[in-house]
Amino acid sequence: MVQLTEQPIVECRGLTKIFRDFWMRARVTAVDDLNLQIIPHEVFGLLGPNGSGKSTTIKIILGLLFKTRGRVTVLGKLPTDVAIKKRIGYLPEESYLYRFLNARETLDYYGRLFHLDRHARNRRIDMLLEMVGLDAVQRRPVGEYSKGMQRRIGLAQALINDPDLLILDEPTTGLDPIGTRQIKDLIVQLRDRGKTVLLSSHLLADVEDVCDRVTVLYGGRARAEGTVDELLTQHDSMVIETGVLKPDTLNKIEKVLEVEEGQAMRRVEQPRQKLETLFLNIVHAAQTEGVATSGATSGGNVAEFLVRDAHLPEDLDGSDVIDRLVADEPVTPRPVEPAAAPPGPTPDTQPDESVLSQLSAPAPVDIATPVQEPAAPADVAEPQESSSDEPVDRGVIDDLLGPNGKS
Repeated sequence: MVQLTEQPIVECRGLTKIFRDFWMRARVTAVDDLNLQIIPHEVFGLLGPNGSGKSTTIKIILGLLFKTRGRVTVLGKLPTDVAIKKRIGYLPEESYLYRFLNARETLDYYGRLFHLDRHARNRRIDMLLEMVGLDAVQRRPVGEYSKGMQRRIGLAQALINDPDLLILDEPTTGLDPIGTRQIKDLIVQLRDRGKTVLLSSHLLADVEDVCDRVTVLYGGRARAEGTVDELLTQHDSMVIETGVLKPDTLNKIEKVLEVEEGQAMRRVEQPRQKLETLFLNIVHAAQTEGVATSGATSGGNVAEFLVRDAHLPEDLDGSDVIDRLVADEPVTPRPVEPAAAPPGPTPDTQPDESVLSQLSAPAPVDIATPVQEPAAPADVAEPQESSSDEPVDRGVIDDLLGPNGKS
């Protein structure tokens, strides 16, 4: 068994959940004395058939159901503590979506629930839609999506808040092999980037490919637990893989085994690839040829905000980091050359006195030309011009014309 040296993200001790009827009689024991620990930065798998207690355990961890007995802590606090909700992302077994909202509106709605500002929401929505391969159909109502496309948008909404703990309940249900492989690759990348993932599934291949540790449930009880290698390694046999051997070589090897080890070769066969690998190779070849498809695309890279360093602000890009690093270094100012003085009069070119006299002399005033008043300051309101309909004062006209009636 692996030694758990870190503070667990989720810890259950003697967890029991009994569903009772109206008269409080015990009807179903969904979870029976379950013990499990999920440490940081791992993918933990809950494996079991339908009705084994996987979804009930997850709902208790989320605080959606109350336990009957036992102790449960999530991120060091009780599951009912509201403060931890913003650090958890959850993809339920069934995608509960508003069918008349499109993909972008759906993610915007969940982003508002986590009080993300508009800039952060739009930035994350663009990256998530590209990551899950729905950027080309983001304006279609989710009610028109297929089951697999709804699972994709459900995964995107589970990641919109950049959670520390990601809980996925049957994440690959309804997905084609391409989407299944993409989701499994995404889970591994999130684990490598420091996320903790709780994966619940009854699909054995999903758990085997991505999980670090597994607990197998049946009837609400843990029947086996440990790392994938511990549970799957067969210690009573060994496989030696080589290239194709000649029949004579095989006979020699078999004789050596009989003489040296006292054993016979149990089976000699050529390995074959998985059907999933064959399918993905065929699809990849079709995509390389440019064959069009009306469904979801294969998706892009992991959203940038999910893989950034926790100590850096979300909207800080690489150029800003470089600028800050450079700003911290002492900068030696370059010497600044003095500006050239404007050309002045030289002794050989003295200004003409007559020219100075003409410039300094007052300009003659033309009586016929009206003198313009200086412009009023901007903060002083100018007087309103008189309308052409107002009467003109005759005394002012006489003063201007003089006693002879002429100016």
